[in-house]
Amino acid sequence: MTNHEYEPARSPEQRKQDVLARLEKDEDVWVATASSDGEPCLVPLSFVWDQGTLLMCTRRVNPTALNLSPRGRAVVTAGHTRDVVLIHGDAELVEGSDLAKESADAFTAKLGWDPRDRRPWVYIRITPRTLKAWREENELADRALMRDGAWLV
Repeated sequence: MTNHEYEPARSPEQRKQDVLARLEKDEDVWVATASSDGEPCLVPLSFVWDQGTLLMCTRRVNPTALNLSPRGRAVVTAGHTRDVVLIHGDAELVEGSDLAKESADAFTAKLGWDPRDRRPWVYIRITPRTLKAWREENELADRALMRDGAWLV
């Protein structure tokens, strides 16, 4: 394909289906946060799509967790530059003992490890506020699939 020959644009409904499939299947995303003085932090984290949220885990002393204490915002990306899922969300830290058993079990089943009783670790739950998805220029106009936490399609 040349730079101007794209696959046909997907409908917003198809993009939503593709996003949900990616969130169920993929294991890792990029998570961006910022400290109170604006220092950016970008890290890959493993996650599970749990009840409409992204659930991940990190050490409580890592910049990502510190940037979110006690509650903060994060930007998450999945996919590659030719198939982007971009999520802006509200993030909260959840102690392993406070996480619902079903959520902790889902995390363990998908990712193969169980941090809920490991004191150095804390869960991060990110609730999407906005979600955009696109592959090429021909999908940019309709890339917004979620706004203010509600699906548009």
